[in-house]
Amino acid sequence: MKKLYPLKFKKIFKKKVWGGRGFKENLGINLPTKDSYGESWEVSSHKNGMSIVDNGSLKGKDLDELLLEYKEKLVGGEVYDKYKDKFPLLIKYLDVNDRLSVQVHPSDEYALGVEKEFGKSESWYILEASSDAKLIMGLRKGMTKEMFIKKTKNKDFNDLFNVISVKKGDFINITPGLVHASLEGSVLICEIQQNSDTTYRIYDFDRLIDGKLRDLHFDKAIEVIGYQNVPQISSDENRKNIEVSGGTKQEIIRGEYFNIDKFLIQEKFKDIDKDSFMIYSILEGEGNLNCEGVIYPVKKGETWYIPPELNICIEGKLEIFKTFI
Repeated sequence: MKKLYPLKFKKIFKKKVWGGRGFKENLGINLPTKDSYGESWEVSSHKNGMSIVDNGSLKGKDLDELLLEYKEKLVGGEVYDKYKDKFPLLIKYLDVNDRLSVQVHPSDEYALGVEKEFGKSESWYILEASSDAKLIMGLRKGMTKEMFIKKTKNKDFNDLFNVISVKKGDFINITPGLVHASLEGSVLICEIQQNSDTTYRIYDFDRLIDGKLRDLHFDKAIEVIGYQNVPQISSDENRKNIEVSGGTKQEIIRGEYFNIDKFLIQEKFKDIDKDSFMIYSILEGEGNLNCEGVIYPVKKGETWYIPPELNICIEGKLEIFKTFI
């Protein structure tokens, strides 16, 4: 069995009608064609996009293969005990330049019973936003199931949603049952979510794709919507900065499915987790990961998977999203 090390996976690009060129323009990510791309799957073991190692002695292996071979050595003992041979998370970038369909995600309980996969709890960190960027996040206060069904069946979407303005640095935790969409402007998002691709579309603004309306999932959506669910939102200004050796840290979220910290590294920061893997999303800057004397250059737009118990020293001027369980 080969020794584990910091892993970089091939990006999995998804063309979307609402996509753009922001991955290249804002993150320095090379795109394979001149088309509009809406998603870049960074770490995934989902059947709709399987991550393949792109560096080192394990190059060419996919994430499922690694998990079957290395088990708790790849993800951590407690994580493996809970999830076994099913990788729990999916890390993406989203480039949203048109209206994202009005949608909702199911809980584990519903999705495992109906779709045979995890539910979808997810979070959005706004990397870039136009001055007019607005999102739908939940339904307006007082909305009931009966009112919602009546209005949507009549295609009356006025005064139905809770609309918020967003800016760079905002973080939104989107729990199962929270209706959400993009409404105006453009946003570039780092998305952390459960390992699921189940989305129930409620309304797609009557948009035509290849001359056809996209499928909606109204009946399932009605069953899973939390009619009084509200988003959990924080911004860079109201999060506490914690001094750490070599920089600062913000504890973005501590949740049932994932935890996220944001680091601003100015010099060197030593990091290790004995119980969980860590995923570094490099949001700004460039530098190195020094793993037990081996140097891995890193830069903006890259995503690195760190198996548990590896001693890492992050060196350079970097802004990093760290996801762990």
